[in-house]
Amino acid sequence: MNAHNENNPWARAQKQLHNAASHLNLEPLLRAKLEHPDRVIEVSIPIQMDNGAIEVFKGFRVQHNNIRGPYKGGLRYHPDVNMDEVRALAFWMTMKNAVVNVPFGGGKGGVAVNPKELSENELERLTREFTRKLVPLIGPHLDVPAPDVNTTGKIMSWIVDEYSTTVGMPSPAVVTGKPIEHGGSEGRTEATGLGGSFAFLSFLSKLGKTPKGLKVAIQGFGNVGSYLALYLEEAGCKIVAISDSKGGIYMQEGINVKAAMRYKEEKGALAGFGGESVESDKVLELPVDIIVPAALENAITEHNAGNIKASIILEMANGPTTLEADEIVKQKGITAIPDILANSGGVAVSYFEWVQNISNERWSKDEVFKKLKEKMEDAADKVYATSVKHKVSLRTAAYMVALERLASSSNTSADNQHRMLH
Repeated sequence: MNAHNENNPWARAQKQLHNAASHLNLEPLLRAKLEHPDRVIEVSIPIQMDNGAIEVFKGFRVQHNNIRGPYKGGLRYHPDVNMDEVRALAFWMTMKNAVVNVPFGGGKGGVAVNPKELSENELERLTREFTRKLVPLIGPHLDVPAPDVNTTGKIMSWIVDEYSTTVGMPSPAVVTGKPIEHGGSEGRTEATGLGGSFAFLSFLSKLGKTPKGLKVAIQGFGNVGSYLALYLEEAGCKIVAISDSKGGIYMQEGINVKAAMRYKEEKGALAGFGGESVESDKVLELPVDIIVPAALENAITEHNAGNIKASIILEMANGPTTLEADEIVKQKGITAIPDILANSGGVAVSYFEWVQNISNERWSKDEVFKKLKEKMEDAADKVYATSVKHKVSLRTAAYMVALERLASSSNTSADNQHRMLH
């Protein structure tokens, strides 16, 4: 992919950075640091398959920036994992952590593999070999990976085990997203969807609206989309359309979210649950008040942005709106609650998990949710105030908040270095 293609996530990340930086007096040195990741790691992972054959996989990790704390971000196992995507995702993690104000930087990584083609033993060997290659470059205070596409709590447990064995001491804080019995946090499963609902309700009250009876269409009914649907339904919204990768359903009178979650759990897909069937990408064009892209990037493009009838877009996927679509959305006067704020609940709770591991504490689910609500509402307040003050979109405001926090951390660390030298 060339860097000028607007669907190229890295090109888009750069543009978003420059756009927000143009409203701030950002130091050229800091800007250069953010335009280039600190470190790009590529490793080879040779493993013996169950049939005795040897296969070599490629793994990588992009450590974007650690001004505010250890690198933090997921590992994905996917055949199409490519550098431009991982670079952009690592950059977005730096921004997301700064917006939600947790002391982490940004990282992202993965292995180019289709995990569905591997046996569990092969997957474990792959993960442990990948971990051994990363040992010198990750750690509780250095770089803290987490699950992402096609990676699970079980895979995180293998990483902890291999890392702990290699360094010779138990190190549960080397990754987050672990199963609860292995040091994971209560509330991590619900975190991203719940965080999105806190951010949404916070903006709604600022816009002088109430959730009661607002019609919502959600593209993507995995972990994030389903929990978001549940919490918005509890708040009084009417969920009228949901979709998964195989297609969607539309019910004007409203969908019973818990029943849909149970149905999807049993059948593996939403098709046949009831209502009118609708294509996944058409869910975003329905006559509703709020649309939620909660599946993959580039869901809203120049081709469908003009057909959006909703007045609010709640971005729960990473990078769901292309640059050209963003312009169309702005011209239509639609409020877009940007991904780096809307879906940062997951990383906020990952931070809580890390703190619990480091300080050897266990927090209750209520405690986790209470802290998450505070984090999301503070972030929403700050982004909204910045957007009003500078007359910019919520997206540009979110980047400005992130950049200001990075700049102040950068100045602090520069001052410390200066003091150490003198």
